[in-house]
Amino acid sequence: MEKKKIIILGGGYGGVVTSRKLEKLLHENEAEVTLINKHEYHYIATQLHKTGSGTATDDKVTLHIPELLKTNKINFKKGTVSTVDFEEQLVKLENGETFNYDYLLLSLGFDVNTFGIPGIEENAFKIRSFRSTKAIYHHILHQFEAFKTDQDRSRLTFAVAGAGFTGIEMIGELVEAIPQLCKTYEIPVEKTRIINIEASNSVLPGFEQKAVEFTTDYVRKHGVELMTATKIAECTASSITLDDGTTIPTRTLIWSGGVRGNRLLENLPLPIERSRVKVDKYLRVEGMENVFCIGDSALFMKNEHESLPPTAQVAIQQAERCGPNLVAAIRGESLKEFQYDHKGTVASIGATAAVGKVYGLKISGLFAALMKQVIEARYLFVLGGPSLVVKQFAKIQKPYLQVSINKQK
Repeated sequence: MEKKKIIILGGGYGGVVTSRKLEKLLHENEAEVTLINKHEYHYIATQLHKTGSGTATDDKVTLHIPELLKTNKINFKKGTVSTVDFEEQLVKLENGETFNYDYLLLSLGFDVNTFGIPGIEENAFKIRSFRSTKAIYHHILHQFEAFKTDQDRSRLTFAVAGAGFTGIEMIGELVEAIPQLCKTYEIPVEKTRIINIEASNSVLPGFEQKAVEFTTDYVRKHGVELMTATKIAECTASSITLDDGTTIPTRTLIWSGGVRGNRLLENLPLPIERSRVKVDKYLRVEGMENVFCIGDSALFMKNEHESLPPTAQVAIQQAERCGPNLVAAIRGESLKEFQYDHKGTVASIGATAAVGKVYGLKISGLFAALMKQVIEARYLFVLGGPSLVVKQFAKIQKPYLQVSINKQK
């Protein structure tokens, strides 16, 4: 009997964890599985703020996908998806290559939502991918270098839009990185500004009040100018304008104001709602028996009115169910419903502080930061076992400690 073909689009949390599950569950020669991703690396999305600030080396945040795939059951293809023909069951890449499938998994992640604010798309830096956050780091280095020549204070004003989970984590890393860069470039730290702008009335909307208070006190204690109940009206290459008319001279606006489903999927004949693909209780695209969708682009309703948020925790748990469901589909067995188990949330504020709630326990400070490390270690364990955990946690060197002014010229 001809082997069934499974195509997985996207090498993020959903795609990689599903691939690892298939490696463990599939028999030899039972199916032909191909994972397609635009890069050969998988990046740990929950650590992208560290890439943006330079508080972690590249190899701490990225993992080589072919090395993660432990067996010959999964083929890896580097390529960018152009379109999908669901009638012909065909995936087409931008280079013209095509791949037939019997079962397809859409796990293409998110796009940044700029809400149509003038200048954001063109001028703001986005926490979108490894490359986009790497660009933030190089931009920050350039601002320090340029300031040595022109003394333009706007170069040392670093603004982050959004004080939700991602924004606060970015702020925490800047609090750690900026003073170190000041030492490296021999610039008084008093000449720098870190600004956090949030449309809601407080940081970390949705978090417990104690976590909000701890975070607010922490960032202000470290010199962050916190602007809540404030919206950005416009962004240019050298300034941002607030909704009250105030203009802040800055060359750096890091945008963490919101996410949406992958735009590629909106151009396909899929059931789209709120920019995401509607899926059933088995993680199949509604109305399709052989197409699954998980992660940030999937709209999975936890009740009649609420959908699951686009988080790494959701994507990983969906992948852990999607893998077995794909195997069951191939074998003609019954699929099992996806049940989400929220284990908690921890937001880091730099290396030594965090806030969150884990299994109902409210935590903050150093203990929460350690718990964040445990959560990261668990994911690495899922991907590669204890050896990968040890390997990644051994990488502690920080890029900003190596920066030299001469190297940046």
